[in-house]
Amino acid sequence: MAPESPDAVLEVGQFYEIVTGLLERAFSKSRPVTIRGEIAKVYEKGHLYLDIVDAGSSSSDSKRPVLNAHCWLSKWTSLKRELADQGIVLQPGSVISVSGYADLYAPQGKIGFTVTEIHVQDLLGDMAKRRLELIERLTKDQILGEGVGNKRCSVSAVPLRVGLVASPGTEGYADFTGQFLHSRFSFDISLVRSLVQGAAAPQQIAEAIAYLDRLDLDVICLVRGGGSKGDLACFDDERVARAIGAARTPVWTGIGHTGDVSIADLAANHYAITPTKLGEGLVRLVQDWYEGHVRGPAAFLVTRSDALLEEETEFLAERRRTMMFAVRDRLVSEQRQLRSIGQRLALHADHLVQAASTSLAATRQLLGAYDPQKRLAQGWALVTTSGGDRLRSVAEVREGQNIRIAIRDGHIDATVTGKESKEL
Repeated sequence: MAPESPDAVLEVGQFYEIVTGLLERAFSKSRPVTIRGEIAKVYEKGHLYLDIVDAGSSSSDSKRPVLNAHCWLSKWTSLKRELADQGIVLQPGSVISVSGYADLYAPQGKIGFTVTEIHVQDLLGDMAKRRLELIERLTKDQILGEGVGNKRCSVSAVPLRVGLVASPGTEGYADFTGQFLHSRFSFDISLVRSLVQGAAAPQQIAEAIAYLDRLDLDVICLVRGGGSKGDLACFDDERVARAIGAARTPVWTGIGHTGDVSIADLAANHYAITPTKLGEGLVRLVQDWYEGHVRGPAAFLVTRSDALLEEETEFLAERRRTMMFAVRDRLVSEQRQLRSIGQRLALHADHLVQAASTSLAATRQLLGAYDPQKRLAQGWALVTTSGGDRLRSVAEVREGQNIRIAIRDGHIDATVTGKESKEL
């Protein structure tokens, strides 16, 4: 609607009605226009709000044109899902192409732009370009590439002290830690909780890696289950890649994505396609060391010990048989010798008995010759005192002394009435 005459005075509302009409004729909803520019600011509050500037313009330029664009919730819900499926995250610096129509918000006197379509292919191209530029920059800074960055770190032969950056309660966390629960090894897990998707995730992940790198760990693991490309966009963030590249501890990633490898994977010392595979890899590494350094040598020792025991058992059995035969032969020999000695002793004893018998007979004969009874029988007498002391000399008695005289068939008690000494 145009004013009736050049001199007419318009109310503010009338003025905005005219402007609105002009905008609708120039930028009709039925004929959407496409605008390309760089996102200067983006925020979401149910609806999506974008500040779009000329691509390549400097933020210090106070006169650069700004387009206040918005996408209402009814449309933004489906567009947001489409972007997430493609792994696209709207962020400042991204070049975007949007289609829609101009509108006027009279209460604030602002001309805006209602977005009805976001051109995904343009964003994908921009993202691919930015990703390639980031990879080139990180390669130049020796964060990516063979033998540089975190790939220079050597992994312990027995990585039991494990640092973990993850979000507890998620499937990725459960899949990773579940591998340790089913192993027979004592893994020591140092967990740092972190977001693994969203705008705040890259900074938290980078800080978690830096914190764990200060601990005495064998390996740091970064895990996240599957999701859309948008959910996993944080693993293509430069901050995460540089945190991995700066770490002195080997960083292993297990991100459950399909398709392209993330930049975090490229920067890592080692990466697996899923958290489960990453856990399996750690367990396998410890298992291989255990088999090579514990189980294998132990099995060799058991086998060798069994062989030695068998050998020694056979040797002992042989020695037992030898000893049994030797003892038997020695016993037979000793028994033979004992029989011989017994026979000799018997003969010697017979000789001794015979000699003793002869000697005894001679002694008996000799003793018989000196037997006092024989002398008494011949008329001899044996004189003793009444006390039994034998008298051998006249001098040994006195007159009036009682004496006793033994003869062949008895004794005679007498008293000495006189004595006569005879010179010898």
